[in-house]
Amino acid sequence: MDLQFLGTSAGVPTKARNVSATAVIEASGRRWYLVDCGEGTQHRLLHSPLSLRDLSGIFITHVHGDHCFGLPGLLASAGVSGRSEPLDLVLPAALHEWLRLSLTASDSYLPFELRLHALEGFCGWRNAVLQVETVQLSHRVPSVGYMFSELNPEPRLDIPRLEADGVARGPLWGELARGQNVVHEGRTLQAADYLRASRPPRRVIVCGDNDRPELLAEVARDVDVLVHEATFTEPVVARSGLTWGHSTAAQVARFAEMAGVRNLVLTHFSARYPSLESIAQEARAHYRGNLTLARDLQRYHLDRDGCLVAAQT
Repeated sequence: MDLQFLGTSAGVPTKARNVSATAVIEASGRRWYLVDCGEGTQHRLLHSPLSLRDLSGIFITHVHGDHCFGLPGLLASAGVSGRSEPLDLVLPAALHEWLRLSLTASDSYLPFELRLHALEGFCGWRNAVLQVETVQLSHRVPSVGYMFSELNPEPRLDIPRLEADGVARGPLWGELARGQNVVHEGRTLQAADYLRASRPPRRVIVCGDNDRPELLAEVARDVDVLVHEATFTEPVVARSGLTWGHSTAAQVARFAEMAGVRNLVLTHFSARYPSLESIAQEARAHYRGNLTLARDLQRYHLDRDGCLVAAQT
């Protein structure tokens, strides 16, 4: 899987950084998923290779505007672009009527089915290649992180099982390898029963706003990449005495080191930091793993060694 950051600023945009939006891209490189959709997300997409026709799901972490105000415009543009496939959208129930009213009042017509799912009753989502689950976080309002887990990555034929079931090498093997069910000796063989993953599945967590990273303790040990906000540094919080429901870089870094997170990506930086060097220094003082400070429009690739690296653009 790849990640591309469409917005890394907290609360308000800056000249260099837009507000929250993160694309999770399948290993195939085509279909992708959007976590949060701050205002201006569709403008950021114009500077990326990502197409709204290939968007397979949108997942909103909480109700704050810097994480959702871009939804009406992005959906309207998806319709204008010719999208026709249904689109799943997971978001807090409180935003459902707001979104419907925004589209109705602006006379926006969507030529595709918009499937709204309430975050409060969300029990997970999956398609043929990915499963999405949530982890509860702590913020001024209810907030979650989304865990993306690959299903049966890079499947290959289970030849021993084919031979055991008496399916001779030939055209049927090719159809099964392409994921097509086939009929053999009067019975239907399900392709999924004869395909096995050729590598371990990758897992990525993209978090909403959160002031208690330790809530991720049970799931973070098994993930390849943790994307977490680092809105402030500790000196800023010490002066104000307030976190406004956010984490500091040191707080997240200490947790990631304790949990053994291999790849930590920090994002959602306060606009008070024109340079992120102080955030980087604070995090590196507590975390020895592979640290990345997300940059708008930068795409990151999880390589075969499990290391997250900046992709060539």
